Amino acid sequence: MPVWKYSVKVEDESKVAKAMMRDVPISLKESYEIAKVLRGMKLKDAINLLEEVINYKTPIPYVRYKLGVAHKRALPNRFERWGSPIGRYPVKAAKALLKLLRNVENNAEFKRLDVERTYIYHIAVHKGMYIKRWMPRAFARATPKFRTTVNVEVIVKEGGA
Repeated sequence: MPVWKYSVKVEDESKVAKAMMRDVPISLKESYEIAKVLRGMKLKDAINLLEEVINYKTPIPYVRYKLGVAHKRALPNRFERWGSPIGRYPVKAAKALLKLLRNVENNAEFKRLDVERTYIYHIAVHKGMYIKRWMPRAFARATPKFRTTVNVEVIVKEGGA
């Protein structure tokens, strides 16, 4: 069995909670943009933001993968640091990351951390396994049916951001 490791070393393990998802079938680009927004946020605020994204109330600002993406009028003031009104509502990726944040919240409660004071210390999105499949077609042909996966890791820390 492989041994999975986090990409960041933490000096005090008693003040942090960790969670990881492997081979999630979501878009790498969308999950990258969401992780960029969530980094450094309070855990409760991040969960509320993802719920708003799922309900199409707050768009996620796109910074890196933004070519051809429309501008959104409803981009809130808290996203001014990116200086761009470009955004989308990545619902599928937001649902997966919301599940991960709820998992790390439960891990923090289990370690007896104050969940109201925890913030996202580290969140990273890495390219996962590339699944190659072929769908048979007529006349001895085949159509590719490829799928990308993503590995996501999150570490929350107790204290001020």
